[in-house]
Amino acid sequence: MAQVLPYRKAGAVIAAACTCWFAGISMVGNVHAVKDAATRLDMLERDRRFWVLGQILAAAGTAAAPAGFARFAAQLRSAPASDAHAGKDLAALSAAAMLAGSPLFVAALASRAADIRRFAYREGPGWPFLSYAGLQTAGVGAAGAALLLTPLKGPAAVASVASVPLFTAILARYRDIPPFVFYLLELAVGVKLMRYREAG
Repeated sequence: MAQVLPYRKAGAVIAAACTCWFAGISMVGNVHAVKDAATRLDMLERDRRFWVLGQILAAAGTAAAPAGFARFAAQLRSAPASDAHAGKDLAALSAAAMLAGSPLFVAALASRAADIRRFAYREGPGWPFLSYAGLQTAGVGAAGAALLLTPLKGPAAVASVASVPLFTAILARYRDIPPFVFYLLELAVGVKLMRYREAG
């Protein structure tokens, strides 16, 4: 008999990681919307403990989310030949892109926690975040395409695929993008995986 909820654990890892990321990033929430560097620095100095804790939580979520996608990809790849889904290679590509990108953002979060002034004044190279964002865009898009080629197709898959040209255009125009957009889509995919029921 087939497992009723075959991707529940993979989805749970993704959903938990995204929830952890959102919890971390909201610790000093509106600091990201403040345009004046001196004001940002004042906010961070006033709430430094929460800021550091938030970066730790966000880093944990960033590091853990790819593991859920890797588990999902491994499940598709290890399925019997007769049951193998056409999306298995795209799922593997998605996991690989996210695994490659997450250390770049984890390093950026560590830097933010260690040197709040540098973050407040937007100092430092921009390529690590841009590389991470590009890999996340590719990973989310590949995950959506993989879902579309399996019985897991639905709104989360469509939104993930549709996000690729939009995110690419934003990155090309502004060389920046709010990272929460990636985790919203990843959370939607995680919930989809958790809830998917396979006929027994």
